This record gives sequence, C-alpha cells and structure tokens, in this order.
Amino acid sequence: MTNIYSKIIGTGRCIPTDEKSNEWFCRNQLYDIRKNLIKKDKEEILKSFEKVGTGIISRRHVTDDQMASDIGFLAAKDAILSSGIDPMTLDYLIVAHNFGDIHIENRRQEQTPPIASRIKHKLEHDLGFESPKTVALDIVFGCPGWLEGVIIADSLIKTGAKRIMVVGTETLSRISDPHDQNDRLFSDGSGAIILERIESEHAVGIIGHGAQSDTKHDLLKLWMGSSNNPDYPGNDLFLKMNGDLLLKYAVSKVPILIQEVLDKTGIPLEKIDKVIIHQANERLDKGALERLFYNYNKERKEGEKIQIPPNIMPMTIGWLGNSSVATIPTLLDLLFKNELEGHTVVSGNYLLVVSVGAGLNINVMVYRMP
Repeated sequence: MTNIYSKIIGTGRCIPTDEKSNEWFCRNQLYDIRKNLIKKDKEEILKSFEKVGTGIISRRHVTDDQMASDIGFLAAKDAILSSGIDPMTLDYLIVAHNFGDIHIENRRQEQTPPIASRIKHKLEHDLGFESPKTVALDIVFGCPGWLEGVIIADSLIKTGAKRIMVVGTETLSRISDPHDQNDRLFSDGSGAIILERIESEHAVGIIGHGAQSDTKHDLLKLWMGSSNNPDYPGNDLFLKMNGDLLLKYAVSKVPILIQEVLDKTGIPLEKIDKVIIHQANERLDKGALERLFYNYNKERKEGEKIQIPPNIMPMTIGWLGNSSVATIPTLLDLLFKNELEGHTVVSGNYLLVVSVGAGLNINVMVYRMP
C-alpha cells in the first residue's frame, strides 16, 4: 500500500555579505531594559557576551538597499535553480517572516502587498515566466514560522498539491536597538526549500510533525518597545526580549513536544541522525537537547541509557547569528549541499527539525532522507 509524502527536492539560501563582529556591536553606549547606562568597558561587555553562552562571534546584516523580500527572492531563486524544476509547476509559494519589508530610512513594516507576492513578482520578472496559479501566501508565527509553513505545505500536498516552495526571510537588523545588549543575537538571512508530492510504500520525506501555542504563558517574553536609550530620537519600536525566561520556557517545553512527535511517528530517539534546531542561542539549543536525552533516559530501564551522539546537532549561530525564520532553511541548505564541515546526511537518515519562539510557539517535524 502506498502513501503520500512530501520530499525536499531543492534548497536555497541568501546569507548577507555584511559581517558584523561582537566588537562592532560595542560601538554604541548600551543601556539595560530599565534605561540605565551599562557602565562597563568594551572588554567587560565582550566577556559578558561569552558568559551568557549565546555562541555568537559574528552575525550578518543586509546592505542598505536590501529588504526581506529582496533576500527572500535570492533564496527562492537558488532553490529553483538547485532543484531544476519549472517554476510554473509550483502550486504555492509560502513565505514566513515577522516584520515584512523595512526600509533603512523609514523603519516601518510593509506587508501590503504580502511578502510572498513581492517575492513571486521578482521571480517572474527575473526568470521570465508568469504563473497566476501559484498561490502566494504569508505566514507570521514567530521564529517557528518557516517550519509551520512546511507543516502547512505538507498538509496541502496530502490534499492534492504537487509542488510547494517555503521561504523564510527576515531582516532583524532593521528592528534591533543599537543600545540594547540583548540585540546582539539578531541577524538577517533567508532560506528556502521546495517540497514535492511522492507516493511510497515506505515512510520517507516528512513522516510526522506537531505544534503548539502556549498563549496562557507570559507573552511579553518577546515584545516591541522603545529604545533602551532614554535619549534616543524619534519613536521607533525595536524587538525586545527577556532572554532568561525564554530559555527556561524552551528547555522545559520543547523536549516534551519532541517526544510526543517521536511517539506519534514511532521513531525512537536513538534513530535520529541529526537535530536541526532553530539557531536561537547556543545555550538554549544545547540545554533543550540535553533535557530531551535526560527525559528519554528517565523512562528507560537501567543499563539502557543512551548518550548524546557527537555531531548530532549542527550549529550555525556562531557565524550567522539568529535570523529568526531563516535559521533552519539556511542550515538545511548548507547541510544538503555538503557545506557544513563535519556534517553529512545520506539516504535513510532521520532528521528531527525543531523551532521555538514568539507566541509562544513550538513546532517539530521528523524527516527521513529519501
């Protein structure tokens, strides 16, 4: 008996070329959330970056003439070219983002027309085609938005769609407070995949997923607010967060949903070859992974404990920072194209894809390499 599955047939990315080091981040005076000046010299601030365990050495920013739809178009074009498909065969173009297009000289969000429509327009003009039957759809779901777009695409494929592209694109540098040390996490980037419907007697491609929105929790772990600098001119709003509370939430909640999805798919944790997790913060990601294995081992008999395998969790946050919806598709493109040192995937490997972020939202997917 055959079943319908969604298989990745192409990936793409756009990594902005403007690299910003931690030293660059210290160029301005920094203030805490209560708008008090942080009275530390540059070396102390750099040491504090290391102490909190973000793992970030540098991050990428778009150039002044680029916006989210521009780099999203470049990632989408890369995915089309790498797959070799006719773009007119796409049934949907789903684009995940959170802030739309933001001009450097006017930091206001633009989401009309939708970012997916803007990217499709750029693709049609650049590649010379017109495809009104390709539906352009935006997803806003916090950092897990791209993975939620993939989950939606999988459902559409199971109900008749043949090919769907899912793009994640973000320019967090445009809504980062230059006086807030928490904003050292944020970066820009875009990634894309193309999913294709296949029929198979064996589970392959996307074999299961799950998601949840914990809205009863304190939503203000992430919010938009004024600059930490009390003398900042204008009334711009910037992305703010309580990093410690977000970390505690993720480390406690993410492993639970992962285990639920593994149980639903019947895939034991020891069969997972790679954990592809949203590049939020190195300490958060490692903490969630350690808790997952700790919880799993608690349920097993004595002597059956499994260790965290080496190289199970590829990381890019050290040199790319946290680009929200773009971190996972960018990482997947690097992985699938054998451009992540020390990491490869082959047919039959199981990938566990995980994201967490504003909402508070979590989602999980299990993917088996064809």
